Amino acid sequence: MTERQADGGGSAAPGDAVVSLEQVVKSFGSVIAVDHLDLEIRRGEFFSMLGPSGCGKTTTLRIIGGFEEPTEGTVKLDGRDVTDLPAYKRDVNTVFQSYGLFPHLNVFDNVAFGLRRRKVTGKEVERRVGEALELVNLTRMGRRRPSQLSGGQQQRVALARALVNHPQVLLLDEPLGALDLKLRKQMQLELKRIQDEVGITFIFVTHDQEEAMTISDRIAVMNHGRIEQLGRPEEVYERPSTTFVAEFLGASNLLHGKYAGVENGWGVVELDTGKRLLVKADPELAVAEQVKVGVRPEKITVHSRAQSLEPGVNTLEATLTSAVFVGVSYQYFFATKEGGGLSAFDRNAGGGPVAAQGEAVSLAWRPEHTFVIPVGTGETQPAAEAPLVGEPA
Repeated sequence: MTERQADGGGSAAPGDAVVSLEQVVKSFGSVIAVDHLDLEIRRGEFFSMLGPSGCGKTTTLRIIGGFEEPTEGTVKLDGRDVTDLPAYKRDVNTVFQSYGLFPHLNVFDNVAFGLRRRKVTGKEVERRVGEALELVNLTRMGRRRPSQLSGGQQQRVALARALVNHPQVLLLDEPLGALDLKLRKQMQLELKRIQDEVGITFIFVTHDQEEAMTISDRIAVMNHGRIEQLGRPEEVYERPSTTFVAEFLGASNLLHGKYAGVENGWGVVELDTGKRLLVKADPELAVAEQVKVGVRPEKITVHSRAQSLEPGVNTLEATLTSAVFVGVSYQYFFATKEGGGLSAFDRNAGGGPVAAQGEAVSLAWRPEHTFVIPVGTGETQPAAEAPLVGEPA
C-alpha cells in the first residue's frame, strides 16, 4: 500500500492496535488469497473489510479468528503472537452468516453454551445471559427455540452468544446477508448501537458498500488479497485513491487528462480535449503527470445552456441521452465530447426530469468535489473468484 493509499487518519498509535497482521500471506495451491497484508485494527473500533467476492476479506477474517493458518506472516492479538494458536484459544468470537444456532436448544441455552464450556455455573450464567439478551432486546425470548424466531431474532441470538464471553474482538462474516433489505438496514443500526455499548472491537466483512459506510469507523477496501485504500468512510468515498476504489465504492465519473500545476491556490487538470478543471492542489502530483479526474454523480447539477453559472465552478457541455426514475431521485446519463458517458443524480422534488432526452445542457460541480487519481494507480480488475477451499475468500 503506497503512502497515497494509506489511512488519512494515520496508523494506530503504539499499543492501540488490538489486532495486527504483519506480512500475512495465504495461498490455496497456486492461488494467493491474501497477499503480504499489513494491517492494524484499533481497540474499540468498528472496522470493516469491504470488497468483491474473492478479494480475500473472508480469508483474512478467518486468519484472525484462527480458522485458517497463514502461509506466511504473523498474527498478533493485543501484542501477543497468536499465529499458531487454534481458534478456541484466542480471545475472539465469530458470528457467521448462517448463525450456527443449536436447533435443539432454546435461546437461553444457546447463549449460555460458551459459558458452560468454560465451567461458569449457576447464577453467574443467569446474570450474564440475561445481560446479553437485554443488550440485543430479546429478554422475553429465552425459552423459545431458534425455529420459533425470525431471521433477525436469530441473528440477535448469535450476537448475544458471541458477546456473552466478553471477547476482545468480535468477527462478523456477512452476518446480515440472509436478511431482507428493510431488516438488514435496521440491524445495521442495531449492530452499531451494540458495539458502542460494549466497546468491543468489531471486525465486519461485507461486499455491500452502503452497509460498510453506514456502520464503520474505518473501512479497508480490498482487491486481489491487498488493501487498495484504508480510511474513514467519508475519506474513502470522497477521496478514492485508486480507480478500483472509485468505481467499487459507489458510482464515479472519470475523465482522462494531465495535471497542469497550481493556479490561484487550485490545482488544474487539463483534459484531453483541452478543457481545464479545477481540483484541490496536490504536492504529490507532478506537472504533466497523466491522471484521471473524477466527480461523484450526486455532486453534479444540471443546467440549461441559457442559465448563467457562478464563477469558479467546473463545467462541461453535455447532451442528455437517457433518464431513469429511481424513486428518491432521477439518474441522468449524458454524452460529452470529453469522452465516455457521465451520470448525475437529481433529487425527486416533484418537478419531473430537469431536461428532455437529446437536450443540450451544462453540467456543473464545485472544484472541492473533484478528486484526482494518478494513471496506473489501482488499474487492476476486480478479483477473480477464489477456489472452493474451506470458506469463500
